[in-house]
Amino acid sequence: MRLDGWILDIYPCPQGMTIWLLTPNQKRHRLIDAFSPAFYVYGPEPRLIRLGQALAKQACVTARFTERINLWENRAMTVLEVSVQNPTQFRSKGYWVHQFDSELVLFNSDLMLASVYCWQKKVFPLARIEVEANSEGRIVELECRDDEWKIGYELPPFEVMHVRLGGLSRIDPQHGRRAALEIKVDGREFELDESGEPAAMAFQHMLKRYDPDLILTEYGDSTILPRLRQQAERLKLSLALNRDPDAEIQQSKARSYMSYGRILFKDSATTLFGRLHVDTQNSFISEKCDCAGLWELARVTKLPIQYAARTTTGTGISYMQMELAYQDGVLIPEQKAEPEDLKTPDELLCADRGGLVFTPTIGFHANVAELDFVSEYPSIMAKFNISPETVNCPCCPDMPRVPELGYRICQKRRGITSRVVERLIAKKTELKLRGSTAPKDIAARYKLQRDALKWLLVCCFGYTGYKNARFGKIEAHEAINAVARETLLVAKEISEDQGFTLLHALVDSVYVLKDGASRGDYEALMRDIEERTSLPLAIEAIYRYVVFLPSKQHADVPVPNRFFAISEDGELKVRGLESRRHDTAPIVVRMQHEALAILAEAHDYRSYCCKLEEAREVLNRCVAVVQDGSAAIKDLIVSKRITRDPREYSKANLIAIAAQQLYGSGVKLRPGQTVEYVITDSDNPVPNDRVRAYALWEGWHGYDRQKYRAMLLEAFEPFEQPTGSLNGEASRTLFPL
Repeated sequence: MRLDGWILDIYPCPQGMTIWLLTPNQKRHRLIDAFSPAFYVYGPEPRLIRLGQALAKQACVTARFTERINLWENRAMTVLEVSVQNPTQFRSKGYWVHQFDSELVLFNSDLMLASVYCWQKKVFPLARIEVEANSEGRIVELECRDDEWKIGYELPPFEVMHVRLGGLSRIDPQHGRRAALEIKVDGREFELDESGEPAAMAFQHMLKRYDPDLILTEYGDSTILPRLRQQAERLKLSLALNRDPDAEIQQSKARSYMSYGRILFKDSATTLFGRLHVDTQNSFISEKCDCAGLWELARVTKLPIQYAARTTTGTGISYMQMELAYQDGVLIPEQKAEPEDLKTPDELLCADRGGLVFTPTIGFHANVAELDFVSEYPSIMAKFNISPETVNCPCCPDMPRVPELGYRICQKRRGITSRVVERLIAKKTELKLRGSTAPKDIAARYKLQRDALKWLLVCCFGYTGYKNARFGKIEAHEAINAVARETLLVAKEISEDQGFTLLHALVDSVYVLKDGASRGDYEALMRDIEERTSLPLAIEAIYRYVVFLPSKQHADVPVPNRFFAISEDGELKVRGLESRRHDTAPIVVRMQHEALAILAEAHDYRSYCCKLEEAREVLNRCVAVVQDGSAAIKDLIVSKRITRDPREYSKANLIAIAAQQLYGSGVKLRPGQTVEYVITDSDNPVPNDRVRAYALWEGWHGYDRQKYRAMLLEAFEPFEQPTGSLNGEASRTLFPL
């Protein structure tokens, strides 16, 4: 039979790879494609021969000598290729080789097989394909009719089921929230509770009736699906979450981990087979870029959709690098193997630095342009061929040196990372170009796709120096930083030479002004910098005004990332204010948003002062609501991340008290999880009365009116800065008329 459709899901099975195909008329087909993945073993030839002889005695495994390329030395190596006919045994065969001879080195042995299959067959998740299959569902011929770099691609006709628990989405149901199950599917809405038919039984009826391709949940990974499965087990009910009857649902474990000095928490994941499950509360990319961004990410990285939804964008970049390595015949190590080059203390001090920052000039500034280097760090990697294997290569000893550091960059081969980011930048640029002229709905989708690519590009720089990156090398990380610093200095010099004042510069962007300058003047400056640096530059915005704010602790100390600005078309840009923080009470966030919307109507300093009086009325209304006790409790919830086990807190701060209250009620908390609470009496001598965990909230507690009033006043203070102190006295020194 000849079939045409989209790849919905890919995963290994004993016969090869299982492919779920969704056709244009919403028919689903389970197909099997023969696939024998291979890994490579390197070591002394006698040991490899002995390993090959041992493998020859095992069923479904073949071994042969071949050659593959060593990335760092750029030369072919003789290795033993071990092919596994049963993909489900791929990992275990690698473990067996490790046990057989622990001194042998393995390559390509821990890769995700769905991605390797995509690399080999030139397909990807959600690709439009044509297949020829026999009567048993075995694929005889497969042809891809799609391109992952295509802009306006067609998506499959998903049947989507939305599932969530009633109540506030921000409150983790594992903290005690119990509510009815709310379901939306095929334009209809349902509510399942325990007052009638058990939820698991009703949910099974809906699965059978609507047969969704995608189950989109809130807290489905950690709470909803595990609870439904437990209830079904008690009822001895077969809950058909999987489409594939031969596959078992995978439930990973939750874990706490450290990232960039912060304790984070990764919840458990419930992965289905033949049907997709995405938990928007457990997916960074879905939260930031919606499903359109997730589809884009899965297509370009070739990661299975459910895995792409839950992993980091850094993993996506890593797999894109590994795909190019695979196609080039380069060996992919199990773990990072390239150590840092030896450096003297002086060399280390020079190299181990980040981006350049010029602290802002505190105050109110009108007619300011922000010039941004477009995807600067990825652009540096693409333009100057900076990739881990091209830095200080052995083949180009006389090449030009990186500024400050003296590192050499290879001129004979194109770096893997450089090629990856080059394509991402090109697609991101094309999406922006097309989005500017596309209809509103298409433009919105393009923006989400572009945002997904942006997150990949953000990660690609960090991964060059990441301790576990397979193709990472700290010298590449240092070289990119050095070029970026030099670029910013050049931009500063050109701006000042042409009479512009540099107000602020932050790694890849500069804020400049010039009395009477027009957009044309700023565009001319942009072109001059772009020509001199050979890197793409864009006018991010020309602002009616920018207010750079000082430190909260010291009124005369500038802060690089604490300001608000209003562009020519009235759009806001806010950094470092309470409304940008995840732990700010909603009433404070709303007050800042409403006040900023009023201030956005100002065009100069005088009109700003007038609009400030209107904005003060917003503050007064919010303060009045808090003071008279009529504020809704949901608007007073503070959310903070715990950094340790609740029992390990030694001081009775608010987050510790709330966490210990939840722990005392039977809630298991892990470092990195978020706890929501309401401040009841912050100065109470009895710690337990200072705060109440929201999941345990009881109306008689009341809230601390003075504390929330103080929070509102503090959040309004940045808007008062340009006109002086809170009593209205103008500051003529820092904020002249």
